[in-house]
Amino acid sequence: MAKRIIGTTPKEDGFRMPGEFEAQDQIFMIWPERPDNWRDGAKPVQIAFTNVAKAISRFTPVTMLVSQSQYQNAR
Repeated sequence: MAKRIIGTTPKEDGFRMPGEFEAQDQIFMIWPERPDNWRDGAKPVQIAFTNVAKAISRFTPVTMLVSQSQYQNAR
């Protein structure tokens, strides 16, 4: 893969990190699944992520990014 180095900063390109208090159009979450990162096969944290996503979705659309192998678990 070729790398391209540009001479500008993200701020100069119009990017910024919004404050937590600012309105958001959408939330992206990544489904936890790696057993080397999460205890008990990630099951407890998957329940927590589900609860968080449900709570957020009452106010803001949520897109959960999920691997193909975990798709049925995330539903």
